Amino acid sequence: MSFGDQNNPYGAPQGGAPGYAQQPYGAYPQAAPGGYPAAPYAPMTMPGITKAARTLLYVVAAIHVLIGGFCMWGLAKFTEATDKVEPGKVVTDANGNEVNVDKFIDAGKGGLAFFATLAIVFALLGILLAVRYGKGGNGVRVGTIVYASFAIISGLITVVLLGLGLLTLIMAILIIVFAAKQASAQWFRRPRH
Repeated sequence: MSFGDQNNPYGAPQGGAPGYAQQPYGAYPQAAPGGYPAAPYAPMTMPGITKAARTLLYVVAAIHVLIGGFCMWGLAKFTEATDKVEPGKVVTDANGNEVNVDKFIDAGKGGLAFFATLAIVFALLGILLAVRYGKGGNGVRVGTIVYASFAIISGLITVVLLGLGLLTLIMAILIIVFAAKQASAQWFRRPRH
C-alpha cells in the first residue's frame, strides 16, 4: 500500500494510517491501539504506612516535650544550686589561673535555656507537620523527611538521656522510610478538590 509522496509536507493522505480510525475534524483524538498508560493511583484514604509515619511524628514530638521539660527542670535545679554562690566570686583552677564563677553559671543557664527552647520548638514543628497529614501537599512529606533528619541528630545528641535519644533515633529513621515510600508520595500528591 502506498502513502503517496514521502516528501509531502502535508502529511499522510486523508484516509489515515492503517489500523487507526478516521477522526472527525476538531474531535479529541482517541487512544492508539493498546491505549495510554492508566492515570496514577490516587488513594482516597490515608495509607497505613503514612498513618504510621504520622503517629511516629507525634511520638517524636512528645519525646521532645519531655526533653524540653527535662532541660527546664535541670535549669531550675542549676539555678537553685548556684543562687548560693556569692556574686563575683573568683576561684583558682588547677593551673593557678583565677576564674570568675559568674561566667560559668551564666553559660550553664544559657545553655540549658537554649536546649529547652529548641526542644519545645522542635516538638511544636513535629506536631504541626503531623496535623497537616490529612490535607497537606507534598511539602508536608518533604518537611517530614527534613524534620526526621534533624530528629536523627537530636537522637544522637540526647542518647545519654535515659534512652530517649536511641528511641528518637530509631523512630526518626522509620519516619524517613515511611514518608519516602511510594504510597505516602501518592497520598500527598493526590488531587484535592
